[in-house]
Amino acid sequence: MRKQGEGAVDVALGYAAGANGGGVAYAAIDAPGGRDVLRFPFRLARISPLIQRAAAYAALVLTARALRRRGIARARFLVPDAEVVEQLTLGRAVPDGLALAYVRLRCALNALQSYEVTSGASDELMQRARAEVALNLAA
Repeated sequence: MRKQGEGAVDVALGYAAGANGGGVAYAAIDAPGGRDVLRFPFRLARISPLIQRAAAYAALVLTARALRRRGIARARFLVPDAEVVEQLTLGRAVPDGLALAYVRLRCALNALQSYEVTSGASDELMQRARAEVALNLAA
């Protein structure tokens, strides 16, 4: 993980994916200009028992890319899955089924000038994502 610089935005993530691979991610960006909530629908090509971990990777990738498009180069990400944080910060082994997704994630994060990924609750965003996925599956 890179050292964090000044001027970083705080980004809380919430995400969920359904059994069909369809998912949604929410990113609440707290910047000096105020709070902005972004929504990113996604589809996971490979369905596995690790679908929620893959959803976390997708949420981070989509958010990092959106930050770069907005000209934001420094971010502190708050992710509810401590295992994702440990994989990124401690170099814990990544399950084989997630190797390519992990590489995509690292590339997206490395495109930022600096970043930090920490573990923490973002209950409101997680509930919003889970509800939307559940509604889409029911429809």
